[in-house]
Amino acid sequence: MFRLIRTLLLLGAGAIAGVAGSAAVLRGWISSRGDASSDELEVVAIFDGVEFASRSTAFRGGRVLAWFGGISLDLSGVTLAPGAELDVRSLFGGISITVPAGCRVESHARAVVGGVSASVPDPDDPGAPVLVVRALSVIGGIAVER
Repeated sequence: MFRLIRTLLLLGAGAIAGVAGSAAVLRGWISSRGDASSDELEVVAIFDGVEFASRSTAFRGGRVLAWFGGISLDLSGVTLAPGAELDVRSLFGGISITVPAGCRVESHARAVVGGVSASVPDPDDPGAPVLVVRALSVIGGIAVER
C-alpha cells in the first residue's frame, strides 16, 4: 500500500513540475506585445493575471492567450479599423473582453468542457464597424460583453 501511495505522490509531483516547467518555457517564448495605443496586440497570461486597456485609434486586432491564468481586456475605448479580428484562446483560464459601444461582434466560438459567451446585441446602425472574435476555450471561460 505504501508503494502505491508513494508512486501516486511522485507521479502527481512530476505532473505539477512538468506543468510549471512548461509554463516557464512558454513565458520565454510567448510574451505580451503592444501598449495602450498599439493597433495590434498580443496579451498573454500564463499562471498569471493581466489587466489591459487599449485606446487605439485604428484597432486591427491581435491574439489573447490565458493558460492557467486570467485576462481582463478592455477595448471600450478603441476605434475599430476595417477587418478587425481578435483570436482568443483560454486553456484552464478565463478571459473577459469589453468591446466598444456601437460595434457589431461576429463570434466564431468553440468550447471544450468550458464556456464562451459572446452574445453582444447588435447596434441599430447597419454600417457599424465589425469586430470578428475567434475563440476557443478548453476547460476555461471566455466572455465578450459591452
